[in-house]
Amino acid sequence: MGQFIQLVIDGFANGSIYASLALALVLVRRSTGMINFAQGAMGVFTTYVALLASNGGAIPSPVAALAALVCGFVVGAFLQWGVVRRFNVRNAQTATVVSIALFMLVTGICGMAWGYVVRDYPSLFPNAVLPIGPAVVSVQSLGTAAVVIVVVVLLQLLFYRTKLGLSLRAVADNPESSQLVGMNVARLLMVGWGLAAVLGALAGVLVAPKVYLFPQMMDQVLVYALAAAILGGLDSPIGAVIAGWIIGIVEALAGVYVGIIGSDLKIAVPLIAIFVVLLVRPQGLLGRKEVARV
Repeated sequence: MGQFIQLVIDGFANGSIYASLALALVLVRRSTGMINFAQGAMGVFTTYVALLASNGGAIPSPVAALAALVCGFVVGAFLQWGVVRRFNVRNAQTATVVSIALFMLVTGICGMAWGYVVRDYPSLFPNAVLPIGPAVVSVQSLGTAAVVIVVVVLLQLLFYRTKLGLSLRAVADNPESSQLVGMNVARLLMVGWGLAAVLGALAGVLVAPKVYLFPQMMDQVLVYALAAAILGGLDSPIGAVIAGWIIGIVEALAGVYVGIIGSDLKIAVPLIAIFVVLLVRPQGLLGRKEVARV
C-alpha cells in the first residue's frame, strides 16, 4: 500500500509538470486558434535566459524566473509578428508546418548559443520533503502544483472576466468578424502568443530543476503536455490540468504494475491517451464540441 501511495504522489508531481506546459498549449490555442509545437523549445530558450540572469546564483531564482517570463512574452510576440503572421495559420497543415519549423529553429539556436551540455538549474522551492503517511512528497512538487492551480484560476479570470480575454477568444474563433467590429487582430494575436510564451517560460523554470537544462529538455515533456491538452480539451485550462494529473498518475502506476510497459515504455501512456480521446471524444473531457454550419 505504501508503494501505491508513493506512486500516486510521484505521478501527481510529474502530472503537474505536464500540466504546466499543457496550459501554454491551451492558451495559444484559445487566443490564436492554432497548436504551437514550438512551445517547449521557447520555454527552453527562456530558461537559459533565466540561468544567465541568475549570474551563477548571485541573483535569487525567483528574480531570474521573472526575467524569463518577461523574455518569454517578448520572444512569443516577436515570433508571431516576425514569422507566424506571414503565413496562413488558419490552415491546419500550414500552422503545423510553421510551428514545427519554429521548434527546430529555436532548438538549434539554443544548441548554438549554449551548447548541448547538461546543466543544473536551481529550484524555485526549498529542497525538502514532507511525509504523507508511508510516502513522502517534495516541496518542489507541491510548489509546482500550487503554481499550476494559481495559473488555472488566473486563466479562467482572464478569459471570462476581462475584456482582453474575451477579445482573444473572439479573434481565435473568427478573426474576420473581429476585425470588422474594430478589434486590432494583429495586436491581439501578438499578445496571445506572448502570454502563451510566458506560460511556456514558467513551465521551463519548473521543469529544469527536475530534468536538468539542455536544448532538448522539453521534447518529451511536450508529448505528455500535448496529450494532457487533448485529453482535457484544447480550450479548457482546467481540463488540461486534470488530464495532466491523470496521465502522470496512470503512467507511474502502469510503469510498475503493468509488466509489458515497465519503465521503458511509459511514453506509450500519453500516446494511447491521445488515440483513445481522438477516437471516442475528440473535444476532450472538458472541451467544447465544435459545431460547423453547412
